[in-house]
Amino acid sequence: MTVPVRGRGSGGSPKAFSVRTTAGGFGAVALLICGGGLMVRIAWEGMLRHPAAVVPAAALAAAGALLLYLRRTRRRPRGGPGPLSEAVQELFEPPQEPGGSPGPEFRPLHDDGMERTAVLPEPEPVLEPLPEPVLEQWEPAEPEEEAQDHEALDADGFEDAIAALCERDGCSDVQVVGGAGDLGADVIATAPDGRRLVVQCKYYGPDNKVGSQDLQRFGGTCYAVHEAEIAVCVTTSAYTTPALEYAEQCAILCVDGEALADWNDGTAPPPWC
Repeated sequence: MTVPVRGRGSGGSPKAFSVRTTAGGFGAVALLICGGGLMVRIAWEGMLRHPAAVVPAAALAAAGALLLYLRRTRRRPRGGPGPLSEAVQELFEPPQEPGGSPGPEFRPLHDDGMERTAVLPEPEPVLEPLPEPVLEQWEPAEPEEEAQDHEALDADGFEDAIAALCERDGCSDVQVVGGAGDLGADVIATAPDGRRLVVQCKYYGPDNKVGSQDLQRFGGTCYAVHEAEIAVCVTTSAYTTPALEYAEQCAILCVDGEALADWNDGTAPPPWC
């Protein structure tokens, strides 16, 4: 039986491992390292001895590095830029939108071409202060031949006399409403300036003064019930100190016996003036 013999390829026989060649290669590498180190040492010692040579040496080293870089870049294919050119190009390129799509196109809020104006709120109306009531200037009345003696009257006659004084001094719509259930109002009228006048009449003797409780009862009804704008209390007697203090707090005008005599004679103005 014939055993076929395989033919060798065209590549020839493999190279045999050579100890001599390997040792020679390592020796050459060692010589290069030692020689390079020796040259660096000699150059360093020369720089220390001659500092002026540092600048030319650095310039030569930079020139050598530049030539080496240019030589390497020339070997690159012309189609693609180097890493430095790509970095510079990316630095100066404008940023792109994420995903590569352009941003939304700006459109006006209204497409009809008409200009829009905002509606401003209407200014708050300026409230003018209410005019103060013009008080009629009082002129002294002509003295009567016989002055009215209020102390000689009774309670009903005293109310009628006060109503007559109000009408004499320009009040209108004068009404005597005193009596049972009058709630503190004896005379109601309209003053010359248009304000509502409410009068309480206290027909007391000289030894009986109008107290604070009397005015408190009148003060509780003259404004809330009778809607008074001018509240007046008239007496033939006088007032206690607490009564006058309460009247001042509640804006109640108090007319005692002496002031009533002056009002009746026309030598003093009426209470609402």
